[in-house]
Amino acid sequence: MERYKALPMRSNRHTRLLTQLADDYRKHAPASAALHGEAKRWLVDGGSHAIRLIEPFPPRIVDAKGAWIRDEDGHRILDFWQGHYANILGHNPAVITSALAAALTVGFGLQTGFVDRLQVECAEILCRQTGAERVRFTTSGTLATMYAMLLARVFTQRGKVMKAGGGWHGAQPWGLKGVRFRAAPDTHRGFRHVETGGLPSQLSEEVLVTRFNDVDMLRDDFRRYGDELACFIVEPFIGAGGFIPALPDYLKTARELTHEYGALLIFDEIISGFRFRAGDAGRLYGVQPDLATFGKAMGGGMPVSAVAGQADVMSLAGEERDHEVKFSGGTFSAHPASLLAAKASMAYLVEHEEEVYPRLAELGERTRHAVEAAFGDEGIYARCTGYGNSAVAGSSLAMTHFPYDEDRQLITPDDVLDPDVCDVTLRERVLKLALLLEDVHVMHGLGALSVAHTEEDIAHLAECCRRVAGRIKRHL
Repeated sequence: MERYKALPMRSNRHTRLLTQLADDYRKHAPASAALHGEAKRWLVDGGSHAIRLIEPFPPRIVDAKGAWIRDEDGHRILDFWQGHYANILGHNPAVITSALAAALTVGFGLQTGFVDRLQVECAEILCRQTGAERVRFTTSGTLATMYAMLLARVFTQRGKVMKAGGGWHGAQPWGLKGVRFRAAPDTHRGFRHVETGGLPSQLSEEVLVTRFNDVDMLRDDFRRYGDELACFIVEPFIGAGGFIPALPDYLKTARELTHEYGALLIFDEIISGFRFRAGDAGRLYGVQPDLATFGKAMGGGMPVSAVAGQADVMSLAGEERDHEVKFSGGTFSAHPASLLAAKASMAYLVEHEEEVYPRLAELGERTRHAVEAAFGDEGIYARCTGYGNSAVAGSSLAMTHFPYDEDRQLITPDDVLDPDVCDVTLRERVLKLALLLEDVHVMHGLGALSVAHTEEDIAHLAECCRRVAGRIKRHL
């Protein structure tokens, strides 16, 4: 079969197609277009989260249930974004909404400024399912990773932190370096730049970036900087960097090296926690980190996150160590409604673990194969990431990529985010807009499966991808 061979993104070969798609989408969703125009009068760019504000405008949602959402124009849209991958049970599942509705009816759920039983119950579940000794809750993954790094810096009395290039650890000072790929003379170091203005230059110099899944580079970087490192923070299943599972040897080596050099190992499990099992993904690798952060699926669709880990490290935030780390909490930390949702979500996933996760893994497998086949049938070579490995048996996460070389392995963010390796515009802009015209919503080429998705939904996605592939092919 003749296959589509893309050219690097700098060729601007999709400009005409994107213009046509944008024109068609304006006609397809005029109510969302009009509301976006109004929103831009009052909101920066028309919204409060940049990734949601696609060009020419995002769909404006009026309700969401299960695998589907409905926009201002009345379109029912099959959704694979699922609340930033948080809604593992689908949009507004009854197990969460019924618990919230019942509590609000009897006068419980909004912030009171007091402690309650839910904090204890949620912390107990989290510790039991992850092997952590102590927990403190906060409101976002950004805050959780920031506090984890503060704890590590104080505990080790060291200043530098190391992360994997392409990893997203939130919009906090030590997280805003090495996220987006930019070409560099050393092709293994394409993630050295800082993502924002306003940071002190010396702070960005404290963040060292290594290569995900590259054991040799990890060893080299620890030999060079290990005695200065407070921590190495890494996602067991990297999210924004391409939905790629860590190689088992990579995480085991990270554990060995952090022990050897006296640094802390932090697993960022905001995405992976409760996504592959009812607890942490680290257990699937047989690796226990010193600290881990959780959010998204744990919270059942409500704003809650947690730092969990060793008691001696976590104690730095408490009275025992005179609150040496100011992880004191904000107004909405451990919010009653959020913890009620978290308890319902975690308890459900623990109770139904043996049925939920095998089914999600199977759906993910079918989805990746279906999408690859749909594009292949039209002569366009597509590869999905999100496949499991010897540690992660299966995955309900997927991204679609369009590599120029069919033999290229996709095992690091460098492989999928470099526009000279994959057609990034086709994945991030063309595919998203073209599928919206088919009333399918994806993020970064696909997204997350939930227990609400069905085999029929996957078949529908495949057919839509087939039509989109045909449309793309006509413009090449």
